[in-house]
Amino acid sequence: MKTLLLVDDEPVMLDLLSLYLSPLGYTCIKCNSGMDAINFIESNEIDLILLDVMMPEMDGLETCREIRKNWNIPIIMLTARSEKADIVKGLEYGADDYIAKPFDEEELVARINAVLRRLKTESKKIIFKGLKLDKNSFQVTFNGQEIVLTPKEFSLLTLFLSNQNLVFSREHLITTIWGYDVSTEDRTIDSHIRNLRDKLRKTGFPADTYLQTVWGVGYKWTDQD
Repeated sequence: MKTLLLVDDEPVMLDLLSLYLSPLGYTCIKCNSGMDAINFIESNEIDLILLDVMMPEMDGLETCREIRKNWNIPIIMLTARSEKADIVKGLEYGADDYIAKPFDEEELVARINAVLRRLKTESKKIIFKGLKLDKNSFQVTFNGQEIVLTPKEFSLLTLFLSNQNLVFSREHLITTIWGYDVSTEDRTIDSHIRNLRDKLRKTGFPADTYLQTVWGVGYKWTDQD
């Protein structure tokens, strides 16, 4: 069941959205301001946000921009205004789609499903500062240049990119990548990390900056320059 965060300063609109979407299997959470929405996101998992543009204090565009600083939750903007400039601004601020009020309920559901499907497809691809990893094709490139990795190196890179800033012990990497039933020494991990770094460096990617050794513990991928 997908959880939707409904953000609108009009209680009637929140009630209407919830009454229509809840019977379709969505869990609907209501927030009547941008700040309330951000506070809720900080401690809860959300699958998609329906965000009204015209709100007092912090409008939807500013709320969208603040959300995008820390989260990649898909956002569909809802507004009574349909001018092209507003649509462009919303998309530039990080919205995934845009629908004008009054909207057709079936169209809204179709747009929600389309954004969620697109997100599921895009989740198979990871992009980090010019480094692209495609889980479907098992291909890694940096600025268009292919990086040929072994299956274990690819699995390590996928794990790191999918869990940035999380420290992995050598033991954890062994059991995750090689499995519990395989006898592998710590130096095998070190060797694979060294080879992975070398291959990334050869394309010009600053591997030492992001794939870091945490002495006495293991390794982590940091998102900080």
